[in-house]
This record gives sequence, C-alpha cells and structure tokens, in this order.
Amino acid sequence: MWKDLGDREAGKLRPYSFSNRITSHRIASLQLSNFKEIVSPHRGAVNSLQVDLTEGRYLLSGASDASAAVYDVQLATEYEGGGLVARHKSIFVVDKQHKHGHKYAISSAIWYPIDTGLFVTGSYDHYINVWDTNTTQVVVNFKMPGKVYRTAMSSLATSHMLIAAGTEDVQVRLCDIASGAFSHTLSGHRDGVMTVEWSTSSEWVLVTGGCDGAIRFWDIRRAGCFLVLDQSQSQLGRRPPLLECSAVNKASTSKSASQSVNMKSRAPHKKVANGNGSKQSGISRSSSQTKGLVRQRLHPGMLSSQDRATAHYGAVTGLKVTNDGMYLLSTGSDSRLRLWDIESGCNTLVNFETVRLQTSKAMQLAITNDSALVFVPCMTAVKAFDVWSGKTSMTFRGHYEYVNCCWLSVQDQELYTGGNDRQILVWSPSRLNFDEVDNGDRNELIPAQDQDNWSD
Repeated sequence: MWKDLGDREAGKLRPYSFSNRITSHRIASLQLSNFKEIVSPHRGAVNSLQVDLTEGRYLLSGASDASAAVYDVQLATEYEGGGLVARHKSIFVVDKQHKHGHKYAISSAIWYPIDTGLFVTGSYDHYINVWDTNTTQVVVNFKMPGKVYRTAMSSLATSHMLIAAGTEDVQVRLCDIASGAFSHTLSGHRDGVMTVEWSTSSEWVLVTGGCDGAIRFWDIRRAGCFLVLDQSQSQLGRRPPLLECSAVNKASTSKSASQSVNMKSRAPHKKVANGNGSKQSGISRSSSQTKGLVRQRLHPGMLSSQDRATAHYGAVTGLKVTNDGMYLLSTGSDSRLRLWDIESGCNTLVNFETVRLQTSKAMQLAITNDSALVFVPCMTAVKAFDVWSGKTSMTFRGHYEYVNCCWLSVQDQELYTGGNDRQILVWSPSRLNFDEVDNGDRNELIPAQDQDNWSD
C-alpha cells in the first residue's frame, strides 16, 4: 500500500487506478468481521439485503417472518468486549403487528434510489408496499395478481418512478409511485417471473428472468421485448476493446474500398440493349432493400423460434448487470452461473467452478465496482468468482443454513450476507493484515537518513 502511495505522489499512478488498487486489496482481505456485528430481529429467513445508494449508511433487510428492518451500519448502538466489538441493532422494525404490515414472507426489500426517505417491500401476500422511512407508514400499495418474488427500481431514472415487479404471474408489471397505478404490463414469459433487474446503462431497459428459463430484455418505451437470450448462441470469452474493434473495422473498410475501386477500374464497360440490365439491377436492389426493412421490423420477441429460446434449463433465479452495462450474470435452478454479452446476446461460455445453487427461491447476487468479482450464494456458503475466468477467488463460510442474499457496500468494501439461519453476517477487510503490510512497506520506503536512531 505504501508503495502505491509513493507512486501516486510521484505521479506514476493515476487517481482512478490508485483507488481501484486500494479497493481490490481491501476486498481480497475480506473475512468474517470480529469487530462488527448486526443484531438481527428477524425470526425467519433473511431474503433481501440492500445498503442505501445515497449515503451508504443504512442497511435494509426483509425476512420470511413478514418483517423488514433498518440498521445504521456506521454508528453502533452499543459496544462489547471492552469496546472492541460494535453491535448494530435495528433502528426500527415493521412486522405483522403493524397496521399495514405484510401478512406473509417479505421476498424483496429495496431503497428508493435517490433518497432514504422511502423504501419498498414485496411480499408473498400479493402486495407491494411503499413505506415512509420517517413515519414507518405505508404511502402507496399495489395489489399484485400473485406472490411477489422480486422488485427493482432503476438507479439511473430521472424521468420515471417505476417499480418493476416479478410475480408468479406470467406478466411483468411496472408500478408507478407517482400515480399509484400500473403503468405497463409486459407480456412474453410463459411462467412466473422470479427476478427483475434494471440496466445500469439505460433507464428504459429492463431485464427479466422467468420460471420458463427465459431471460428477456424490454425497452419500456415500446411494445414487446427486443432480445431473448439463447444459451445455444455463444461466443468464446470477452469482447475485444472498442479501440481495437474500431481500428480493425477501419482497416477492413479501407481495404474493401480500395479493392472495389480497383475492380471498377479494371472491369470493361458493357452496353445493354434497351437498358434492361439496368432496370433488373434496380429491381433487385429495391427487393433486397425491402427484405432488409422487413428483417429490421421483425424483432426477436416476435419470432417464434427466438421467442422460445431459453437461457437456463429451469427457472432463472438471479440476475446481475455489470456496472458498465455491457455484461449480464445469471443463475438458474440448473445450478449454472452464466455470463452474457448484452450487445450480441451471446453466452460467453465462461466455466464457473463447482457452483451449487438453491432451486426453490430467487437469489441476490453482488458484484464489485470494477466488475472483476461476483459474489454468489452457494448453499451454506458465499463464493466469489472471477467474472472473466470463472475461477473461485474466495469462499465465505459462516452461515449454518442456506444463504439467500448478499450485498457489497461500495463505500466500506464490506459484504453483508443473509440466510435461512436468520442471521446477517458482516465480512470486513482485515485490519491486522493491512497494519502488518503497511509497517513492512513503510520500513522499506523510509530512507536511511530519515530513520530514527534511538539509543539503548
């Protein structure tokens, strides 16, 4: 770390690269925290976790006992062990005893993206509730046609306040907080929709995964889905950088242009009687153009062959879009984790090692800011996989039962996990390891004339 600081001061290391290195070092040293503890008030499995996106301070959890709780992860409620262990108790809890509380399990709990004054819960009692954080009262609620599996709001949205809801019904519904009504109904899945995720590059693009094994992309400004992922369509590995692609394209276009000019100069001019040849070429051109237009008008959601394509052999249980919006990670009840190139819609064929996943409920994945690692609940453990090679980077074991959700705090580089054992565990960067590394690096970097020469 001290070497990186020296390089940064000397101008050898850019600020963004420096922050990425520090962040990756901290994430690489994650371990079960021995100085921070979340005191869970839940009496059922923890199904959903999220730290607010504005301050990075308040953790929201939803559980199977129909309760939702909020914790301050920066300010401890009390200390134990001589002040060494900080215990974080819930600021408030809403449960079945609340006048407008849910009656059955809460499957999804999310913050309003731009303000901690609102949060949203979805439940198996067929309701989505929008809560006022300060008064703990329901502001708006939406009656859904079935159990609510997952809810999502776009963090990029500036022109809409839509909650995407995946339920046991075949249709995806978009709930408008401003009007208190459904604004869209998206039809295409042939079974319930277990997971929904907004794009990280466009506020209008929604990704849904269904129990029919299909992953569909929707532009909510137009009718029908515009992309259905097919596991049989594949490309090997990562897409090349844009600069290389543009250079190759320029070279190929210039070469083809020069070849066409040469061919035109060499070709002899032939006269055709009555101009029939020119008319036929014009007809053929116009026919090819109309065919091209027809192909453009048809879109994948409308074609029967592509409409029935599947991304997994079984239900799609989890989705996560990378922060650059170029790739999508998906999990399924077939115990497969797949990486998709969103632009081409192809499976990248990355082989993720020894993945064993739950099949009964939706899962919540987490990904690092640089899209290098993805954290996946794998039975009683959480595994961190290298996104591009598929190799297991770290394994976090601490829960006694299945893990359902995980959330990586970008601000503190802390991982929060919740499971069927009703516990919320905190995984923090190791303090001891960093102190040892810092002291070792510091001794190497201090010049001889600056070192203190204490007398014995």
